[in-house]
Amino acid sequence: MKTVQVIFLTLLSVLTVSAQIFARGRCPHPAVQENFDLSRPLGKWYEIQRLPNILQKGECSTSILSLKSPGVIDILNRELLANGTINTMTGLFKVKDPSEPAKLEASLENYPPGPYWVLSTDYDGHSLGFGCTDFFFGVFHAEYAYILSREPTLPQETLKELHRILTSAGVDVDFLTNTNQDEAFCSAMNQ
Repeated sequence: MKTVQVIFLTLLSVLTVSAQIFARGRCPHPAVQENFDLSRPLGKWYEIQRLPNILQKGECSTSILSLKSPGVIDILNRELLANGTINTMTGLFKVKDPSEPAKLEASLENYPPGPYWVLSTDYDGHSLGFGCTDFFFGVFHAEYAYILSREPTLPQETLKELHRILTSAGVDVDFLTNTNQDEAFCSAMNQ
């Protein structure tokens, strides 16, 4: 029993240092976007806010989505790191169950696949993505959330509505961090 406690505390310490958001209990299962059409979110998205996670450390984050094959989207994520370099990460979104196309599986290079659920999108303005993974049989879970926009900004009323959706799913929106999308600051991303 002591060994399990030591492993648990060690893992929890490592994960906490990585600035991941953890909560007690099992993952929530919020409602997803009804009638989600996988072909419509293609193109460029700007990250407006996110829950801290081990995958991202920069600002000016963008995602470019392109259709690879039916039910599969290529992902190209880019961010500007503090040292001025641009970090790129590629991956895939896959529809796991055609009857629930808004419940995607995200696979990013060098990381195990995980859930990415589209909770809300109007395709032309905003998108709210959420993922969650249970650990130790649901003793705790790690949450991911991304608020995206087709433009580098998002109207406050839209942001409030997306926060309401996350809050109703049990996500603490106080942990969301703003992503800097200032045109001058992010100019290196356009070169």
